[in-house]
Amino acid sequence: MSIRKMIALHPDVQGRVNQPLGDAAHHLMYCARMCLSCADACAAEKMDMKQCIRTCLDCSDVCEATGKLAVRRTGANEQVLREMLELCARVCDECAAECEKHDHEHCKLCAQMCRECAADCRVAAESL
Repeated sequence: MSIRKMIALHPDVQGRVNQPLGDAAHHLMYCARMCLSCADACAAEKMDMKQCIRTCLDCSDVCEATGKLAVRRTGANEQVLREMLELCARVCDECAAECEKHDHEHCKLCAQMCRECAADCRVAAESL
């Protein structure tokens, strides 16, 4: 299954998919779940991980909201979508920076996903 294929099947799209936006939508879905999972793993750590948990949860929510906007093809609201993609890139960068402070494997994986998602969000914002 592919979100890009689903977008391409939308009647208003007629097979013409903004590939950078499709890539961002794909990464946004994964990043939201990775951040949620990282926050849960952080909660189980013995050390104080409050800030990392908060940052991961915020990032998850922003990615989720941005991903929802990215897959909507009925009508247009490019300015809002562009601003959300730009915001999401910044939030992902902040989450990655926070996770990179910790030596936990789940934090390392989350940071990597956030960096990839931030890059895709920036490219998608420029494609609008």
